[in-house]
Amino acid sequence: MAWIVLIFAGIFEIVWAYSMKVSEGFTKLTPSIITILFMILSFGLLAYAMKTLPLGTAYTIWTGIGAVGSFLVGIFILGEPATAMRMVAAVLIISGLILMKLSSS
Repeated sequence: MAWIVLIFAGIFEIVWAYSMKVSEGFTKLTPSIITILFMILSFGLLAYAMKTLPLGTAYTIWTGIGAVGSFLVGIFILGEPATAMRMVAAVLIISGLILMKLSSS
């Protein structure tokens, strides 16, 4: 159950990162509210997952989901560049997440 909660915490991190971007420095009300709400949800779920998962594993997986997910949102929704170097970096992050999960089993 903790792993499912952690995955949702990571997904919510992607949501708040994207809404923070579109809030234009918290100058737009709706995206600003979404940012704050999803930050609270994301942190709350992370805290819940950390009750049973090791700190290093939970935090690494949470930030990795957020980083790679935000990277993909940037490319597919915001039109950011998908350069070879950025793609390699994303693959390395995903590789690290897989290794972290395997080491926690």
